[in-house]
Parts: sequence; C-alpha cells; structure tokens
Amino acid sequence: MILGSIEAGGTKFVCAVGNEDYRTQEMTSFPTTTPEETLAQCVAFFSKFDDLKAIAISSFGPIELRKNSPKYGYITNTPKKGWADTDFVGYIQEHLNNVPVYWTTDVNGSAYGEYVMSTLANEKIDSLVYYTIGTGVGAGIVINGHFVGETGHPEMGHVKVKRHPDDLNFDGICPFHGDCLEGLVAGPTFDARLGKPGREVPLDDPTWDIMAYYIAQAAIQTTLTLRPGKIVFGGGVVSEQFLDKIRDQFTKLMNGYVEVGDLKRYLVMPALKSNGSATFGDYALALKEYQE
Repeated sequence: MILGSIEAGGTKFVCAVGNEDYRTQEMTSFPTTTPEETLAQCVAFFSKFDDLKAIAISSFGPIELRKNSPKYGYITNTPKKGWADTDFVGYIQEHLNNVPVYWTTDVNGSAYGEYVMSTLANEKIDSLVYYTIGTGVGAGIVINGHFVGETGHPEMGHVKVKRHPDDLNFDGICPFHGDCLEGLVAGPTFDARLGKPGREVPLDDPTWDIMAYYIAQAAIQTTLTLRPGKIVFGGGVVSEQFLDKIRDQFTKLMNGYVEVGDLKRYLVMPALKSNGSATFGDYALALKEYQE
C-alpha cells in the first residue's frame, strides 16, 4: 500500500510516499513558487505511483476545513503572494483520479505525527499540543485522536501576551495584530529587533529571555485551558537550550498553581527530527482517510 504526504510550506513543499508502517520510500522537495507550477510538481511526483491509496496534505494557511463550505480544500486569504483563493485539494484530485485526500494545516500534521509517535512509544497521554515557531507561529491540538476546531483551525500564534518590561518599544511584526505572539517571537523578529537573523544571535543575548517569557505565557495559557498530556515545540527558532529558558519562565510564571510533572517531559522538542513530524503524521492521516 502506498500513502502520500504533501507538506506544503510557504517556502518549500515536501512530497513523500510511504507504506502503512509510515516508512518513507521516496521523497522530494522543491521551492514554493506559483500555485500552477508548484501543484503541477506535486502531481508529477505522485503520478509515478500506481498503488497510491490516499494523500494527506498539511498546508500553510489560512485554509478552509469545513466540508460544507464551497471553499473546502482552498488556501484562503493567505498573505503568501499568488496563493490566496487556491483550490489545492480540487487540483490534486482532478489530476490524480480523485484520490482520497485528507486536508489539514501544517501544524495539525505535525501534531498528529507527534501524537502517533507518542502512542507507538506507549506514552500514557491522550492529548498533545504542537507549536511551530519559525517564520510564523502556529499550533495544532490533538485530543483522543481528533483535531480541535469546528468552524476553523486554531490560530494560537495570534493570541495576545503580556509585554516584557524590556521590550515595550518593539511594536511587533504581525501585519494584522502587531504584538501578538507571532509578532513578538517568530523568526523575523530577530531582524526587526537586532538587524540580524536569530542564528547569529548568541543564547546569552537578552532577546532570547524576552522571547522565552512570551512563549512560556502561551504554554501556560494552553496548559490552563486544555490541560494536554504534553506540549511540543518545533520550528527553526527552537533548540533544547532555548527550551530550557522557556521552562524556567514557565516555572516562574505558573508559580506552582497547577502541577504538570517533569517539565523536561511536558515541554519538549519533537520526537521526530528534521521536521519529520508532518510527513509521519500525514501517512497516518492518509491511512485514516483511506480506511474511512
């Protein structure tokens, strides 16, 4: 059985095929250009596989997830140039003989991959939240094997947080909200604050402590509203050393109010390295779509 995965990012697409054991057999990636060129490259890749049973697409957004909407399967009002109002699912099905497609967000795909991995590792958790902190900030929520979000997908990167006293002069970079979580901690905020990318900023720079303060607030909000089994942080901004700073801030801000256990098991990096969570999750979602 061949299962497909499309990890659709604003910078690049990753297409892969694997089996029902979620083992990748072939993979390719290419830059995200125009919808016509990029989706045609997806079709060209998957057309090589005669036994393709289903594909899961984890896409940048915003996207339309409501199956009763005429825009189901579309990337909607994205700021990504040229991609607004793109019928992603419709194009794939039209050119691949109506293959079954599971359609979700990029962070949902990663969240599901980490959730399935936790299950396979016999971790005793029924829920998980996955944050990605990179060019943007987003989160996916899985509870008892199901995603959260009925009228749309969560937009947890756009919550408001309390400003750090040493960061009050920074307006934030979100074009919609300014100083929401994404506007304060996404990768491009390093350039906006310091004039250089985060990879050039040493971890003893106070900017990292300011960002840890904001991300810890998001983790506390998630903890107090959802009480998940664990919170996973992925994306290019996050490292284990930075996560230690987030854990320290989480401890200070939570101030013993609720017990979450060992923070090294509760606030964690992805179990699947090299951004493999989305592809792994896509295989599981494609299998689910095929079986249903």
